[in-house]
Amino acid sequence: MQRDTDQFKYKIKARKSLHQGFYTMDSLTVSHQRFDGTEQEIKRELLVRPDAVCVLLVDFNADKFVFVEQFRVGAMQGDNPWLIELVAGLIDKDESPEEVGRREAQEEAGVELGRMELITQYYPSPGGTNERIHLYVAEVDSRDAYGIHGLDEESEDIRVVTPSIDEGLAWLANGTINNAASIIACQWFMLNKERLKQQWL
Repeated sequence: MQRDTDQFKYKIKARKSLHQGFYTMDSLTVSHQRFDGTEQEIKRELLVRPDAVCVLLVDFNADKFVFVEQFRVGAMQGDNPWLIELVAGLIDKDESPEEVGRREAQEEAGVELGRMELITQYYPSPGGTNERIHLYVAEVDSRDAYGIHGLDEESEDIRVVTPSIDEGLAWLANGTINNAASIIACQWFMLNKERLKQQWL
């Protein structure tokens, strides 16, 4: 659906920094036009984050995915805070999203990426953060993917896991894979697997 965004107006009336640490939190007062044409003012806290890049790594020759597993504080209320995830990182330097994906694949999984294809860009939680995700799929040689990786200065402790494609999709189905970027990427892969396989093999 095409939206005429010119008919909807908003204005940031006040912005105050609440916290600056590993992440930044701001307090915003915003006025915006309602659908009925009237105006309302809202106050919200906004988690300010750089855009992130997430990459689904696929090895069609070996019929494998390459995922990473690491501890996540936001998942501590669940059964297991060690999550199976995509290689990922923040765009915090003068790099393109593709360059970030290639750098993070080396840092987190010890692999070099071949061809990459953009899956989509999306906001994971726009009610509370301005972060945008650049989601990719990339070809990789899974024989190079093993061991523990991550940067000591970022307190990273990242384990590489290389399930078969069928096993990885089973993890999606049974809830082992339970984070948004990985779910979206794997579901996209299911829809595009044959086309991608024909292009890359």
